[in-house]
Amino acid sequence: MKLPYRRLDVFTERPLAGNPLAVVLDADGLDSARMQAIAREFNLSETVFVLRARDPVNTARLRIFTPAVELPFAGHPTIGAAVLIAFERARDMLGQTPIRLVLEEEIGPVVCEVARVKGALRAQFVVPRLPEVFAETLDVSRLAAALGLLADDIGFDAHQPVIASAGLPFAFIPVASRAVLNRAQLDLAALTAALPMERPAACLYTRETEDVANHVQARVFVSGLGAHEDPATGSAAAAFAAVAAKFEHPEDGDHTLQIEQGFAMKRPSLLTVSMRVEERTLTQVAVGGASVIVGEGFLRL
Repeated sequence: MKLPYRRLDVFTERPLAGNPLAVVLDADGLDSARMQAIAREFNLSETVFVLRARDPVNTARLRIFTPAVELPFAGHPTIGAAVLIAFERARDMLGQTPIRLVLEEEIGPVVCEVARVKGALRAQFVVPRLPEVFAETLDVSRLAAALGLLADDIGFDAHQPVIASAGLPFAFIPVASRAVLNRAQLDLAALTAALPMERPAACLYTRETEDVANHVQARVFVSGLGAHEDPATGSAAAAFAAVAAKFEHPEDGDHTLQIEQGFAMKRPSLLTVSMRVEERTLTQVAVGGASVIVGEGFLRL
């Protein structure tokens, strides 16, 4: 069997930044065990497999695997796969007018738009499950110890640690400055003990940014590969909309957040979160960013 694949860097406009992604095309002949083995072979945070859509009105079906498990949904695989599918199938149409795709993921259909903006290929998807905050009584002292920080390093303004999810849960931990953010060193065992989560994942964030036009800088740590730091995490960005809504109390209307991530890893990434608020309630969230195709090849299986 010979299967084509592409390598992309996601949430960036330039190669060798953002979050790396492998996308395997024409994957209908693969079973789950084979997909998992291929994801282990690539050994990236996620590998996407593109299959024919179950419903012919949709664009394609995606299955997303880490080296260890299959995920029902993830942000940077959705962005990267949407850009690649649009480029492969309709590159001559990629102008300022977005191309609409519907990608079937395990969480459900995900509506995406792809366009070429100032030369960059950009995608945006509407989050299929509205994010929510569902835990607000986290122990700051235990979290600080798990991160190699002081309790006074955690929190700013009204922001305090919470757990939020748009399909994948993250502990969102506000820290006082970029210096604190960069100083954090994760003890995964201690974090696991401090959080009421089956697979602990933490997003540390601060208001201090590299570019003053952006809103927060973040670092995201996920379990499953040890204390793995992720350079760009769309599912965390989606969930962050609920955190921003809780602590910032945005007025009714449309709002945009720009999140920097990956700077401590020298893989700078930029994630755009669009929020719609109606009657003080979050009613829609979308996540967007650019992707760059950096390589291609074939799997010989």
